Amino acid sequence: MKTEEFNGGITLDTKSCNLNEISYDDFEDVKKIYVNEQVRKYLGGAVPEEHTRAKFNDTVVRSFNSDSSFLVVRLKINNQFIGLVSLDNHVDGGIEVSYEFLPAWWGQGFATEVINRVIKYAFEEMGIVKLLAETQTANVSSCNLLERLGMKLERKVQRFGSEQGIFSIENRVH
Repeated sequence: MKTEEFNGGITLDTKSCNLNEISYDDFEDVKKIYVNEQVRKYLGGAVPEEHTRAKFNDTVVRSFNSDSSFLVVRLKINNQFIGLVSLDNHVDGGIEVSYEFLPAWWGQGFATEVINRVIKYAFEEMGIVKLLAETQTANVSSCNLLERLGMKLERKVQRFGSEQGIFSIENRVH
């Protein structure tokens, strides 16, 4: 696994995927995530077409001008876009790992592989001691993924009109 920093951006790799800091060139690919009803089912719904550019631009600016990192996920074999992963400030404090993958790639182990790599990066290279993840408890697949990654359900909260599970994992090295 390699990690490189370039122009303030991050690039990581896994066995199957490359993760690169989001750039303006990624708009058409990331837009597929924003407008997909299945992906956005537990995230407040699809982003209306007229708002996708503004949301995307905000994401790119945040990724390059803050402590946040938004990484596009592409297959190594053909550079095909499959998802978006981020390390960002959690609404209640702390750092949150978040992810959205296109449905065609669900259930194939890519999310597990990629998020494991991002967690390792956060702990080993950023020095983060504890990571959070928040998902609707109704999103059973996401809850199961977080548990497979070693995250534990810390608490439940009502937010965004639904019950949310706050999961966490701690870096045992520190």
